[in-house]
Amino acid sequence: MRIVSVFYSGFILLLLACGTTQVPKSVSYLGYSVSPKIKADTALINLIQPYSVKVNSTMNDVIGFTPVTLTKRLPESGLGNFMADCMREMAEQKFGKKVDAAFINYGGIRSYIPKGDITVGKIYELMPFDNLIVLQEVKGSAFKLFLNRVAEKGGWPLSGMTMKIKDKKPEQILIAGKPIDENAIYIIANSDYIANGGDDCDMLKVLPQINKGFLLRDALIQYIVQVTKQGKPIDWKVEGRVTY
Repeated sequence: MRIVSVFYSGFILLLLACGTTQVPKSVSYLGYSVSPKIKADTALINLIQPYSVKVNSTMNDVIGFTPVTLTKRLPESGLGNFMADCMREMAEQKFGKKVDAAFINYGGIRSYIPKGDITVGKIYELMPFDNLIVLQEVKGSAFKLFLNRVAEKGGWPLSGMTMKIKDKKPEQILIAGKPIDENAIYIIANSDYIANGGDDCDMLKVLPQINKGFLLRDALIQYIVQVTKQGKPIDWKVEGRVTY
């Protein structure tokens, strides 16, 4: 049995009424015992049941198939390659721009895709956060700073480029098969979390973003549907995009 206590403490309410600041003089709490013995609230169950049926039905929709179990690992995995390719290709479709490289932060991959039918629910488990795909124009010199951070973290899933990591530093960086040019401008795709400086990527935070409110999770679902309509399975391999 778990005991859940609701504490009303540690806060101050400032209410401006007639120019007077009012501060509570005491606080209190109530403790609730949560266990299987608690009787179900029938009214609440009846209220949410229609929505529950609809949500469960949607989550069980089959949108594709994979002949292998796709899991994440460093420095590269089939799952990571699939997700990065999805971000780059769907970003190009949605934004109408050529995307030079796309990245999936490793910690943002929260599950795996098991062998067999792929359901909408599995994609929600894989990407439970409402992260958006954003584009940024990045000068080659700033791009290398970002890749330094990626290399320090052991490498992230990426698409449109390759690199080697040695002593936690990126080497032999190739964008579309060509060495990175520090003076060139590249268009890269990331989640809004990374573009806003998450995971120690402060070098991206100062750059303008192109954002159309396109959820990465929706991109994954749409991409799987597109690939499936082409008669193909979701079967990405390790290709040597990131090596140690």
